[in-house]
Amino acid sequence: MQLELLNEQGQATSKFDAPETVFGRQYNEDLVHQVVVAFQANARQGTRAQKDREQVKHSTKKPFKQKGTGRARAGMTSSPLWRGGGRIFPNMPDENFGQKINKKMYRAGMASIFSQLAREGRLAVVESLSVDSPKTKPFAARLKAMNLDSVLVIADQVDENLYLASRNLANVLVVEPRYADPVSLVHYRKVLVTRAAMDKLKEMFA
Repeated sequence: MQLELLNEQGQATSKFDAPETVFGRQYNEDLVHQVVVAFQANARQGTRAQKDREQVKHSTKKPFKQKGTGRARAGMTSSPLWRGGGRIFPNMPDENFGQKINKKMYRAGMASIFSQLAREGRLAVVESLSVDSPKTKPFAARLKAMNLDSVLVIADQVDENLYLASRNLANVLVVEPRYADPVSLVHYRKVLVTRAAMDKLKEMFA
């Protein structure tokens, strides 16, 4: 697979030979969907909670007499059948939303995403990407000169200057290869990979 090799100004100077095992695979939509959904589910936190009939605030007094009213029998207002009563099967904070994805499936799904990005022209390779100071303005101007308004940068090593310069940009994310995730790959319009990071991606997903 031939990918564009960009210079510091974002101009394509030559072609980069990417491994077919990672960037030349057939697109598997079902597998990619499963990988993306599993990643989002595993990142979900069980922060929602509901109350059962023991936890709701209620009185243990019988609401009305047992007989003679024509109504159904009721012992207390915490019944799940009553408005304001407890839930029968409440959502608890320790609920686990995780989904199991095999390593082989995850690697194949990531390689399928990379391959589709390469076919769509949304993936490019750059020699290196480094900054001299932790300043956001020059880094943002540099990306603008490269015509990159929404970009995921996969660098072989993210030093402190590069991290501080990019963390305040809304549509820019700079990560190392091990932190590249399927949701970010699909979300950003352009993916920029350094030459040194390409070797790590090949080692991880080939």
